[in-house]
Amino acid sequence: MNPDLTPYDPSQRYLIGVSGGKDSVTLLHFLVSLGYRKLIVCHLDHSLRGRASRTDATFVARLAKHYKLPIVTARVDVASLAKEKRLSIETAAREARYKFFAHTAKKRKCPALFLAHQADDQVETFLFNLFRGSGASGLGAMRPDSLRKIDGQPLRILRPLLDVWRSDIDTYITTHHLKFRDDATNAGTIPLRNRMRHEIIPALEKWFGREIRKSVRRTAEILAGENNWLESLTLPPSSELSVAALRKMPVAQQRRVIHAWLKLMRVSNPGFVEVESVRSLLPLSAKAAKINLPGNLHARRKSGKIFLQGHSLAGA
Repeated sequence: MNPDLTPYDPSQRYLIGVSGGKDSVTLLHFLVSLGYRKLIVCHLDHSLRGRASRTDATFVARLAKHYKLPIVTARVDVASLAKEKRLSIETAAREARYKFFAHTAKKRKCPALFLAHQADDQVETFLFNLFRGSGASGLGAMRPDSLRKIDGQPLRILRPLLDVWRSDIDTYITTHHLKFRDDATNAGTIPLRNRMRHEIIPALEKWFGREIRKSVRRTAEILAGENNWLESLTLPPSSELSVAALRKMPVAQQRRVIHAWLKLMRVSNPGFVEVESVRSLLPLSAKAAKINLPGNLHARRKSGKIFLQGHSLAGA
């Protein structure tokens, strides 16, 4: 296991998300071993597994104490959040995590966050986004170094393990005799991501007669590079879209601008369906002037502009 950490300065402060699972335990140990002594451990209890969730939090607290690192913890009822916002459990959990990280970054004045996503996660994310109809930005999947703005707080997200496979992490765990918390839900096949891991990818490999993970990851890297270039050519959208300006654009450009706008307006996980729903407001013949979006949001066309309305904007 040899992740590239040359762009980062070990003497600086960083947040690090630690769930207690193999990946985050490995990343924490690896960073500490390289002299990263100013890490701030961040752990969010999603309240999804009862006593097991609380035990995870206790384990991470002990881990932080072992490394003599400060820790920030919080607890969110993700199931209730998902129901309230009409989101999937996975999407609600991801939103809760990033809001927690952004809040901690602001409070601790530390806008850089290490996360332990690895190569298999990248493959699963690519296929997940492919099957849900994402464009190039979604298929580009996760990036080693990216910047997000969450509730107005800039957050630099660092993922140094994206070139490291799950099998390499298993070897690292064994070699260094590291303890970790095994999330029982990962062994199940009910959540879509777990079905991707345990059923869909093995089925694809059986059908193709070869291992596909490296090829998929390479494709994600190519698309990420192309998407970075296209983003540099796309002007950032404002809080409102001009109907007249969009009508003059080619369809591909319309989709890219609308997708960037949906992300700017914090619409949860916007994909092809959401983009096309907004595009349906553009034709002169369009009868509808309002469409529904995730999170109890609505896109409305009025006076030549498209703007967002809904409950989720109240606390933005």
